[in-house]
Amino acid sequence: MISKKMVSLVVGVLILSVLIPITLSVWLAHHQAEKEFTRDLDAYGGRVIMRTQQVVRQAKSALNEMDHFQGQPCSEAHLQAMRQISFTRRDVQEVLWLDGPKPVCSSMESHSTAASFPPTDHRTLDGFSVWLTNNNDLGINHYMVAIASEHHMVMIDPASFVDVIPFAPWTINSALVGAKTGNIIANSAPFAIALWHEANAKHVKSLLHDGTLYNFRDYPDLGVSQVVWASSSPLTAKWHQQLIIWLPIGLVVSLLAALLILRSVRKLQSPYHRMLEAINDRSIEVYYQPIVSLGSGKLVGAEALARWPQPDGSFLSPEIFVPLAEQTGLITRLTGLIVENVFDDLGSWLKQHPQLHVSINLDPRDLSDSVLPALLARQLQKWDIPPAQIALELTERSFIDPKNCAVTLKQLRQAGHAIYIDDFGTGYSSLSYLQNLDVDIIKIDKSFVDSLAFHNVTQHIVEMAKELQLAMVAEGVETEEQRQWLTEHGVQFGQGWLYSKALPKAAFIKWAEQNLQGR
Repeated sequence: MISKKMVSLVVGVLILSVLIPITLSVWLAHHQAEKEFTRDLDAYGGRVIMRTQQVVRQAKSALNEMDHFQGQPCSEAHLQAMRQISFTRRDVQEVLWLDGPKPVCSSMESHSTAASFPPTDHRTLDGFSVWLTNNNDLGINHYMVAIASEHHMVMIDPASFVDVIPFAPWTINSALVGAKTGNIIANSAPFAIALWHEANAKHVKSLLHDGTLYNFRDYPDLGVSQVVWASSSPLTAKWHQQLIIWLPIGLVVSLLAALLILRSVRKLQSPYHRMLEAINDRSIEVYYQPIVSLGSGKLVGAEALARWPQPDGSFLSPEIFVPLAEQTGLITRLTGLIVENVFDDLGSWLKQHPQLHVSINLDPRDLSDSVLPALLARQLQKWDIPPAQIALELTERSFIDPKNCAVTLKQLRQAGHAIYIDDFGTGYSSLSYLQNLDVDIIKIDKSFVDSLAFHNVTQHIVEMAKELQLAMVAEGVETEEQRQWLTEHGVQFGQGWLYSKALPKAAFIKWAEQNLQGR
């Protein structure tokens, strides 16, 4: 009898030792899933608020800059200053000058016929007036956020505030609501404003309605409230799936799950995922190094160069992250991001200067399919820019296997893009690809420019380019002696610190405008 009791006790302990860890694991899994779900909502809401603050700071910076203008209002100089602000501030759609509540002129027109603005909807803590308005003289019923100082106003598309991509594996949406008016200012998906009123009436920051979880935040400086929401069905489905799997197979699944979590954490910390996150987050920026005529010193174009800012304020060298992108198979996505950034940064500016161009560096894998030509065609059509204003740079190793690149290269040339050979003389040193592939310009590598007086190869490269009737760009021009030697030997263009280092968008546009105006 005792023996049977002992057996029963052992069996019971064994059952409990299996059921308790499984039950506890299921509960912890549900709790963790709920925590992650809420954290993703909060993280996305925080990023939307950061984006909103970024746009507002940009608007206030534009107003402060315009308020320091000393010239005659609505003069050509004043209009030019307002246009420059709209060009260099990505989220500023228009800059206006006001006489009281009446718009007089703007960055889009020298004389405005728009109606006067009503009393302000809200005033920020630092004294700026804010409106949600569809006041314009274009006949378009489209609401904009207007932020104004005493005499200047900037117009911002409300969609800029919620232009944030969620990182969670499920759909998350956001909306901004006027705290006083209850009007929806911007939203990434339809939102029932009655839920906002319900949350205010109940004084709650979270609300579950029809299987969707809503989180509410206030942003007093702009007088808006934020709503972030997502369906709770992924949370329920995930918990049910874990329950079905874990009950039959017990502790083994718990151990495997722990191992998989550790593996996932290591994987997320891998160079591949860091690079992928940087591309998805669009945190890789583009700087522009001017290309000038060596004879006149006038700007003819610029080379787009990728820069990856780090949390400590430094930049990771392209010599590190570009090979990383190549090794991890992300190079084509990196190129696509750079292409999009170039057009976003300089699309409007290039249209104003049709004689200038920007060159973009390509990897051999960018020529393996039709993705790049299609992307370029869409961007050119969007910004109404001729293909000749976008040149493409290829290293010599891109031509080692001409069969894999000839078709795409021919397609790009026929579209009207100029083709550069970058770092010429350092790689695949054969004349055959120059004869067989249609290229326009060769770039003489900095190593040859650094040793002009002692490097016989440099002069041979120059003579060979002349023989093939190819234009030349010298890289790394840093001294007047180098410029003089290159000019005397017939090199037409150059880039380097003698003229300017690579610059971010706003600094480059300022440098370029001064160069073009001869200042």
